[in-house]
Amino acid sequence: MDKIEITIEGMTCGHCAMSVTNEIATIEGVASVKVDHQAGTASVEAEGVTEAQLSAAVEEAGYQATAFAHSNG
Repeated sequence: MDKIEITIEGMTCGHCAMSVTNEIATIEGVASVKVDHQAGTASVEAEGVTEAQLSAAVEEAGYQATAFAHSNG
């Protein structure tokens, strides 16, 4: 399972975080999502998910993914 930390611009509240969480959670292969609007990050555990898929989900929620950090867990 890959662990992916996404830096996201534009989130200002809990509703923002929920929107991003809901969009990322719809991607097949995503096991868990934790979004922190104050830090501007999302932590995703997933298998076989691309940065393009994650970025598209963040954009669908109305925000911009600006950086990705990967680790295997």
